[in-house]
Amino acid sequence: MPEPFYNAQDQDMKLLALDTSTDTMSIALQRGAGGAAALFQHTAAGGAQTSTQLIPEILRLMALAQLRFADLDAIVFGAGPGSFTGLRTACSVAQGLAFGAAVPVLPVDTLLAVAEEARHHNGNAQTFAVTALLDARMDELYTADHVFDDGSWAPGSNVRLIKPEQLVWNSTNVLAGNVFDSYGTRLPALATRITALPTATALLRLAPALLAAGGAVSAEQALPSYIRDKVAQTTQERAAIKAQAGAAP
Repeated sequence: MPEPFYNAQDQDMKLLALDTSTDTMSIALQRGAGGAAALFQHTAAGGAQTSTQLIPEILRLMALAQLRFADLDAIVFGAGPGSFTGLRTACSVAQGLAFGAAVPVLPVDTLLAVAEEARHHNGNAQTFAVTALLDARMDELYTADHVFDDGSWAPGSNVRLIKPEQLVWNSTNVLAGNVFDSYGTRLPALATRITALPTATALLRLAPALLAAGGAVSAEQALPSYIRDKVAQTTQERAAIKAQAGAAP
């Protein structure tokens, strides 16, 4: 089994985290202070509001914490999978702020953040196996398995894009994510379920060890992780599908 490389131990760091990969906009700012980190956070509806509200809310939290962007050890963002527009927004804002302040950027897998948020909801369990699920729309899910043991997240399984019925569930795993209202009846009925999002506070909990493991990149190297290459059909593709359906016996 591969050596675990995610360590949940907190450190005194100044970190800004943001996630807009779902319909929720989540921002959190950690300011380490002699072993006791002060936390500032904001959660609101995302979607169309994100582009106008994200930067003003970040500036508000920075002012509350009395920090400059150059004071940060890193800017952390939910890199995906998730909403195309949301991932682009988070990445571009993280890049712009980090470039101007000359600080590194830490992209974090949103399914790992879901797993960490579910573990947090479960009392910060020291042994925790979870199948993380995010709504990919178009009747599909993003999913990956993660295991937390002995204070660390082991490397997770590869992200998969599937129909709800295609989920292969390990009966020892909790199901966690934002999919149960839409697809709950199509998922394993016997599984324990935890509604969880890739929150900015989950990103903050994951960040110290990811930074220690070399996960940070320069602003220009930060990229979102889309998984799905395409979210809509062209007019020609829709016409071809319609014509094919009409020609079917």
